Amino acid sequence: MAETPGPDGRSPGRSPAATPLGRFRAEARDAITPRAALVMLGVLILELAFVVSYIGAFHSPTPGRIPVAVVAPEAERRAVIDRLNGIPGEPVSGRPADGVAQARTMVLEREVDAALLVAPDGRADRLLVASAGGPSGVQALERVLQEADPSQPVRITDLRPPNEADGRGLAPFYLAVGLVVGGYLASAAVSATYGARPANPHRMLIRLGALAVLSVLSGLGGAIVVDLVFDALPGHFAALWWIGALTTFAAAASGMAFQVLLGPMGIALSVLIFVVLGNPSAGGVYPSALLPPFWRDLGPALPNGASVTLLRNYAYFGGHHTATAWWVLSAWAAGGVLASALAARFRRGHRSPGPAVATKG
Repeated sequence: MAETPGPDGRSPGRSPAATPLGRFRAEARDAITPRAALVMLGVLILELAFVVSYIGAFHSPTPGRIPVAVVAPEAERRAVIDRLNGIPGEPVSGRPADGVAQARTMVLEREVDAALLVAPDGRADRLLVASAGGPSGVQALERVLQEADPSQPVRITDLRPPNEADGRGLAPFYLAVGLVVGGYLASAAVSATYGARPANPHRMLIRLGALAVLSVLSGLGGAIVVDLVFDALPGHFAALWWIGALTTFAAAASGMAFQVLLGPMGIALSVLIFVVLGNPSAGGVYPSALLPPFWRDLGPALPNGASVTLLRNYAYFGGHHTATAWWVLSAWAAGGVLASALAARFRRGHRSPGPAVATKG
């Protein structure tokens, strides 16, 4: 007499694993473990964060308080500055300059992004800019001034355009991106090979030493590419080399610290900070003055933005206005070293002593 199948389609007495559905469930549990599912969920979150961050930063570039020096007759200067500062949305932040020479110096030393020279008798005003600091920012500023007073023509004088081989002035940005990515990937590679958490402080210091050597080579390679190979940022080889070395080491040391503290999750944190948040806020594609407030304020505090500032200002502006960027990169590098050292030492001090092991000989 034939057996009647049960509600689940299997014959009485057969184990669940013997059915096709049971076998599929067993294979699925083996193929996608709970840990793998959590990793996939984390990847999904990072992916969506990437989309949100890049679109949020770049979808609608809007000027925000772009610093502009104003040169005008004494009787008109205050009125011109008030008119600029009163433009709806506050796209411009005007400040006085005593003359054309001072205004030029302010632009080239990055105290301001541009200088407006007000012409008497209704003639065209002049706008002194340095498009090497970001051509899109110059275009946005020109558009703001034209919309504010369509009857007053403005003539652009570019005091420092990008090098011919630098296109739209993006070589510093792309160099910084490569250096930062190289830094945190190097720390991830060391962790993947030997474990995220070094066994003792000495091993941690050896790893940091290896990352420091790699960073020096990374900076050298970057300088060779942008200076000697493509001639995009010529004439500043030594400065670009050591900025590149510090950039790489800041990302590498920080990435190592994240992994020492968090294990494999530290790699995800590195991606979040250096890629998801760091790249769109770095002031490369759009200068920081065109970014929304969150990215505008965040960028200078991250290694990406600090590196772009250093590379750009040494390549084009004599190293002016870089003190904050030096401090930021140095803080990330020193902070990574200190966090790794303290974490390794703390774990060693709290590790329970194992049983004595007899040795031969």
